[in-house]
Amino acid sequence: MTDAGIPDLLTSAVRTVLRPLVRLMLSRGVTLPLAIELLKRVYVQVALEDSGPGGASTDSRVSLLTGVHRKDVKRLRALPDAGAALPRTVSLGAQLVSLWTTAGRWLDAQGRPRALPRLASAGGDCSFDALVASVSRDIRARPVLDEWLRLGVVHLNEADEVVLNTAAFVPQSGFDEKLSYLALHVGDHAMAAVDNTLGRPDPWFERSVHYRRLSPEAVAALRVRASALGMQALQALNAEAAHAAAPGPDEGDARRFTFGIYFHASVADGQERD
Repeated sequence: MTDAGIPDLLTSAVRTVLRPLVRLMLSRGVTLPLAIELLKRVYVQVALEDSGPGGASTDSRVSLLTGVHRKDVKRLRALPDAGAALPRTVSLGAQLVSLWTTAGRWLDAQGRPRALPRLASAGGDCSFDALVASVSRDIRARPVLDEWLRLGVVHLNEADEVVLNTAAFVPQSGFDEKLSYLALHVGDHAMAAVDNTLGRPDPWFERSVHYRRLSPEAVAALRVRASALGMQALQALNAEAAHAAAPGPDEGDARRFTFGIYFHASVADGQERD
């Protein structure tokens, strides 16, 4: 046990989880004082969310539960909740790619995303203009295309057709977009893992395969295989979710979900090496 009565295994687990986040923050100049301010805000937010009826509803109760000073609690709980929702541009992109990779008229004979004529004047209802308009008529296709070209999501071929570079919306550049997905993926995975650790009655599906003492060549081959299998699973579930989403439930009963597959490798002692 630690001096504070917290199990050593818990503090070790927290350090392991925080390590990549601290690495990210240091890479962008987020120093300890700012990190502490962020942590205070999260402590207050979680205490209020988990309080329930008769729980930590007052500043004094939140302060007692979290160790955050009561004046800070009052200040922090008045701040707007930034939330974990994807920015509109990222959400729109995810919808477009989902449609492009699942809906019949956007697929070729092999079920792969078609190369789309850039303009409606050339491709009509099967053009990139039409794809964007099918999701949102408030945003013109040209700004979406320019942004996707910048991010490396698509490219233009010699026939002036828009070609999808990946089977999922994973920008090759664009740090803001990658941060949005980091928050979604890591946040939801961590929430599921914590729920299961705390004894959720109906545990979330959360499994992994892990081996040690593999050669670099074996890991490289398994990485390629994991990517292929993972993409198959994601595409299959994406198609089912797209079908179930139309028509969707009433807004008040709507739910969201995240399903993720990941692969990570390091040397046996846990230290990162290229």
